[in-house]
Amino acid sequence: MKPIKCMPQKISKLLLGSLMLVAAIALVIIGITLLPVFGFILAVPVVALSFYIYSLNLNDQCEIDLS
Repeated sequence: MKPIKCMPQKISKLLLGSLMLVAAIALVIIGITLLPVFGFILAVPVVALSFYIYSLNLNDQCEIDLS
């Protein structure tokens, strides 16, 4: 496959990972200011999900390959 055909999938993967990272940062800020324990407890899985999304690979047909 040509790399240009996979560009929308790569961009969507990047945007989804970035969105999760921004959400995690927002939860950390909430954890510092409003809900100290609850915000941090929610932020940890969101950060892990963000790094998991970044580490996903695209297969030859430009789909996310979970294996």
